[in-house]
Amino acid sequence: MSAKLFQETFGSAPTATMFTPGRVNILGEHTDYNGGLVLPAALDIGVTISIRLRKDKQVRVISDAFEAVTERVLSERATGHWSDYALGAVREARQLGFSVGADIAMTTTLPFGAGISSSAAVCVGILRALGKENGHTLSPEETAMAARRVETNFIGVPCGIMDQMAVAVAEPGQAMALDTRSLAYELIALPQTHTLAVIHSGVQRKLNEGRYAERKAECDAAKKALGTDDLCLITEEELATLRDGPANIYRRARHCLREHRRTLVAAKALKDGDMDQLGRLMIEGHASIRDDFEITVPAVDAIVEDAISLGALGARQTGGGFGGCLVLLIENSKVADCLTALSERHPKIWRVA
Repeated sequence: MSAKLFQETFGSAPTATMFTPGRVNILGEHTDYNGGLVLPAALDIGVTISIRLRKDKQVRVISDAFEAVTERVLSERATGHWSDYALGAVREARQLGFSVGADIAMTTTLPFGAGISSSAAVCVGILRALGKENGHTLSPEETAMAARRVETNFIGVPCGIMDQMAVAVAEPGQAMALDTRSLAYELIALPQTHTLAVIHSGVQRKLNEGRYAERKAECDAAKKALGTDDLCLITEEELATLRDGPANIYRRARHCLREHRRTLVAAKALKDGDMDQLGRLMIEGHASIRDDFEITVPAVDAIVEDAISLGALGARQTGGGFGGCLVLLIENSKVADCLTALSERHPKIWRVA
């Protein structure tokens, strides 16, 4: 579809087209910039990028999610427009020695601002396409790090590396147990007996509005107090030394420490096929981001509670927080009834994957 959109928009065929999946995070929330383990899974929905190089410094981009072609130049800074991610990716490619400008068409089956890595998929997809067209072979890890630089340096979101690694490496049907310190990872097949259903809460959110950065700053304050860069790897004894300081800093550190440990156990449970254990850990993880990290909203908490009462083994908010998507672990035979009943209680939700 992106090739057709490209042809209709720019009057000729693209020279490269490629698909990049979105991701859902099963467990390991806000641990990726704190030295911990994460457990994302690639989705079968994502972003398809069609591209053609230009010899000037112009970036023209169109998306099926928006109406008009946007024209940018490489000297521009981020403005808060949806095209910032495409412009940032082309700018980053230039820093890597790639081409000057590009025409880009994007089609997506990912909702934006939902916590399932639409922005990472755009950046990774464009960098891959530009690399292919310029005869450069970037490893998945190099692509992921470059895409992260787009988000942190150009967009201004102080994110970790999880999203970019997940969409650059994992394929649909696979989870990735990723050590965010070393970038070592293990791919784990998703279960055949259970479904990881991704639903949108109906609550829109944006990571660049400040609350994500606020949580990052609080984690940084805990790191400074403890003299470490790896908040997830502290001990309970080290955590206890923060109790006499600001309560929010203590709670943020407690979440990171315990979420990392939960995720280690969750990765083993997934490998072993222990879905009951995995579901319990997901529920504990949601309680932690609700009470200790404070990134949920009442509407999301209510959906999680109802999903569990209706038969989901696990349910939690996924992504940066403050709305967006939830991930539910449900036995295959119960998926339809559970989601139908949940929709009756929460009419604004919809299934994403």
